[in-house]
Amino acid sequence: MSFFNSLRTAAQKRAAFHRTAAELRNMSEATARDLNLVRDDAEKIARTAVYGN
Repeated sequence: MSFFNSLRTAAQKRAAFHRTAAELRNMSEATARDLNLVRDDAEKIARTAVYGN
């Protein structure tokens, strides 16, 4: 994989992380409860979803 492809992939993952975290933070309390999520964990959940760690 070339350097520029690696940069593009990293940028895409970073954007996906920020979108996912924002969606989780902005969901209603009722939806979060239904999904058994704590909105304070949005970054951790988004990181796992995008990066797999």
